[in-house]
Amino acid sequence: MRVDLFDFDLPEERIALRPAAPRDSARLLVVEPGGVRRDLLIRDLPNLLRPGDALVVNDTRVIPAELRGERVRGDHVTPVSVTLHRRTGPAGWRAFARPARRLAAGDSIRFGDGLNATVEAKSEGGEVSLGFDAAGPALDVAIHAQGHMPLPPYIAGRRPEDARDRDDYQTVYARAEGAVAAPTAGLHFSEALIDTLTTAGIGFHQVTLHVGPGTFLPVKTDETADHRMHGEWGRVDAETADTLNRVRAAGGRIVAVGTTSLRLLESATDDDGRISSFAGETSLFITPGYRFKAVDLLMTNFHLPRSTLFMLVCAFSGRETMTAAYAHAIAAGYRFYSYGDACLLHPEDGA
Repeated sequence: MRVDLFDFDLPEERIALRPAAPRDSARLLVVEPGGVRRDLLIRDLPNLLRPGDALVVNDTRVIPAELRGERVRGDHVTPVSVTLHRRTGPAGWRAFARPARRLAAGDSIRFGDGLNATVEAKSEGGEVSLGFDAAGPALDVAIHAQGHMPLPPYIAGRRPEDARDRDDYQTVYARAEGAVAAPTAGLHFSEALIDTLTTAGIGFHQVTLHVGPGTFLPVKTDETADHRMHGEWGRVDAETADTLNRVRAAGGRIVAVGTTSLRLLESATDDDGRISSFAGETSLFITPGYRFKAVDLLMTNFHLPRSTLFMLVCAFSGRETMTAAYAHAIAAGYRFYSYGDACLLHPEDGA
């Protein structure tokens, strides 16, 4: 399909720079079959689900993955920054560098407080392989001390990261460190909302997908078939897979909280709709025409034009339905992107 079919105009003032407070006070647009829409709040979610349904959330934890330092080459010192995105060993990370043209294999980078790294290799697209002079837990502590939360470019370009983001850009149930971007639909959940849901007989289950920087990369091709997704590591344990299979067998619905949870569940599900344990990388790219196997409802934030995430929601609920829903959201003042509002999507008629 042509990528321009997924374009739309978004006024800059619709981009949220801070999250709603409290978390569950954000708005929720419910999109039902046939394009029926309801304007509600996140805290209305327990009334929209049924006892026996199962929410599936992504428990990945965002690390302060942006490091700012100085490239040292002889007597010449140049400022650079890197965003870590994949650990390669006790002392090794792959990272995206800015500006990448200032770095070459063999360069040293000083990040402060004794944390240093060597550029071991450089790839296309500004990616570098770094070898740090600390390893294991000591390196983790140093990254947490020196690192900054890797806010999305549409936020970081309009205000600096600050102490509030250490909490705001993390779900209340985050536990498995490794993401460089938050699973943003989960940012709307408070402990009180989770308690209300579970008391109402709605299951709450955790999977892990370490969200990578590819979630922010624009689709630069003209056709969706020519775009390649970055791989992200995920895990569904056997107990969770068995529980979700029993939920569906009993007539309950699986509700994916976020596109990351959905993509991981779909990667772990066979053509007969049975979910299995999964541990590994997924680069699943979902566009209209995809047949969903595991997920019955999707809760997600509002996404960028021409993005793989907007393509995914169009595949789930129908392109015309979602184009109309986004137009309604813009006109009605919904807040977009990572710190914005959310929608609860039903599948397209007949899906």
